[in-house]
Amino acid sequence: MPATRFERITVDPNVMGGKPCIRGLRFPVSRLLGLLASGKDEETILAEYPYLEPEDVQAALAYAAALAEEEVVEFAR
Repeated sequence: MPATRFERITVDPNVMGGKPCIRGLRFPVSRLLGLLASGKDEETILAEYPYLEPEDVQAALAYAAALAEEEVVEFAR
């Protein structure tokens, strides 16, 4: 995945243990995706977390879609 494609997604080993986060905030992409998966809509999420922006939600979804496209290799146990 090209780094410039996900400018709003940051990875810093000193922030949240290096998990992908929204714009360097201590707000992991996984948390945002979990909120969406649990049925919260974008408007509700943005109201509950005023430091998030609509572009952050779209970036998180695009990031998840790109990860889902990655090749998965399963190893026999």
